[in-house]
Amino acid sequence: MSVETAERRTTALLDTIDSPRDLRALPADRLAELAAEIRTFLVDTVTTTGGHLGPNLGVVELTLALHRVFESPRDVVLFDTGHQTYTHKLLTGRRAAFDGLRRRNGLSGYPSRRESVHDVIENSHASTALSYADGIAKAHALAGTPERRVVAVVGDGSLTGGMSWEALNNIGAAPERPVTVVLNDNGRSYDPTVGLFGRPPAGGSGRVDGEPDAPAVAALFESIGLDYVGPVDGHDIEAVEAALRKADTAPRPTVVHCRTVKGKGYPPAETDEADCLHAVGVVDRETGRPHYRTAPTWTTVFGEEMKAVGAEREDIVCLTAAMLRPTGLLPFSEAHPDRVFDVGLAEQHAVTSAAGLATAGMHPVVAVYATFLNRAFDQVLMDVALHRLPVTFVLDRAGVTGPDGASHHGLWDSSLLSLVPGLRLASPRDPARLRELLREAVAVSDGPTAIRFPKASAGQDIPAVERIGTIDVLHRGERPDALVVAAGPLAADALEAARALDEHGIGATVVDPRWVAPLDPSLVRMALDHRLVVTVEDNIEVAGLGSRVAHALSDIPGAPRNCTLALPAQFVAHDSRGSILRRQGLDGRAIATAVLNRLGGHAILDEGTNP
Repeated sequence: MSVETAERRTTALLDTIDSPRDLRALPADRLAELAAEIRTFLVDTVTTTGGHLGPNLGVVELTLALHRVFESPRDVVLFDTGHQTYTHKLLTGRRAAFDGLRRRNGLSGYPSRRESVHDVIENSHASTALSYADGIAKAHALAGTPERRVVAVVGDGSLTGGMSWEALNNIGAAPERPVTVVLNDNGRSYDPTVGLFGRPPAGGSGRVDGEPDAPAVAALFESIGLDYVGPVDGHDIEAVEAALRKADTAPRPTVVHCRTVKGKGYPPAETDEADCLHAVGVVDRETGRPHYRTAPTWTTVFGEEMKAVGAEREDIVCLTAAMLRPTGLLPFSEAHPDRVFDVGLAEQHAVTSAAGLATAGMHPVVAVYATFLNRAFDQVLMDVALHRLPVTFVLDRAGVTGPDGASHHGLWDSSLLSLVPGLRLASPRDPARLRELLREAVAVSDGPTAIRFPKASAGQDIPAVERIGTIDVLHRGERPDALVVAAGPLAADALEAARALDEHGIGATVVDPRWVAPLDPSLVRMALDHRLVVTVEDNIEVAGLGSRVAHALSDIPGAPRNCTLALPAQFVAHDSRGSILRRQGLDGRAIATAVLNRLGGHAILDEGTNP
């Protein structure tokens, strides 16, 4: 049923549902009415707050059926990935908190153990729920509570990840520990599902996603020890309930295959060819489009330059893990369709496949979110770096990402990648430097390179007054009191701090190292000319740029004092990027205050002081 756009429906029935018990007491003939109200609520809310819209519109009926058949939290219901849990949150008592969705101290956009006993895992990285389910089922067996059911909802392409199949291999081998696997098959992650599961193989046999040949799909799962029920219309609550009840009484683990439509019931999402409005910011409710044109982002700048680089070099190929559009590779793929590879939600495979491409003479560019490269660290280390292969990693959403929260902040890449022998890591401060550093990276032929940038508008170019080695000097104060080493986009905040310090009689030199690992020896020589070195970075403080600077200075007699302004080695909750940076002392005022306190014992800059 479509969501009305001209006149919004009320949510009177939804307002009576505060727990799964209330839902189970609802007459079956009112479920379609409830589903319509939930869609209205989701569209009204998410177009106002931003969030994952398309995936949640697609699982309304499926989630209703789950909570009518299984009794959470006694029965454990897991979602993979967790961005499809908004209906689940509505049904478990969190309706009134949705106006704070993805805002500070508000609802997370993913499952959250802090919010509810119905959220067992905080699952936002794909292809993990089946492994959780396997472990939880084992624990129930050991505890003597096998009546507690374990249900894993696998959707949005998460079955393309290798961990899912590692888990199924173990689940299928244990018929005494039945797990119900609900395949939410909408044929997509961001883009249409790729690989064998997204299309029929030669000979016309079935596929897992899209319009399957049911016997072939059943045979696939049954061959690894699972029963199969389906395919079922995932928007038919009665049919889904019947399938789930059948699975619940099956003598071994069972797959319930539900076909759903991403963005169901909201025309702007159903007709959006890009990604069915997978994730949106604040948008117009009637159209699903932003109210105004946004400034160019780091992602769009990368995408434009990547397309240009591809036109100049035929050895350049690109890989991504189910995020072609979000990582900016769409322009490259349109211009060079035979040289871009979407491997599905399989970062480990992406990295080692890139190593294979590099071994055979290509220069691969692997574009992923910074938080997801964590999943493939071993492959970066042992499959790429050990072989000194020329692979370039482009890490979107590095540093603080904002409302996606703890699991999506890219706070670890600078620390982790600095441990990789021979890897060179760049952090551009502005669009011009992103283009420049991308070209420098793909010119490297004797080892891996990486470039990190945030989820944000790219801002204006910041010119350098001179270049020393590979380091750009952005500002020189009247005296060499403090050297402020600013990584990437935080250069703009460092420059604001330098101007404020000038007003207090403190001379600051601001430099952008451009390549943050390994350190250019020129930086150490520059540091020795100053009384204090302050490193500013959008990364955890442990093993980041500041740690590397401190280590380089530690054995030098008479070296200046140094301090690091960075993020704590903690999981940072969701909020806007700007708010998080301010609270963590990474804006211009805080940088200036840190310098003043260390050099002159001055008080904190008041609100009327620049910056």
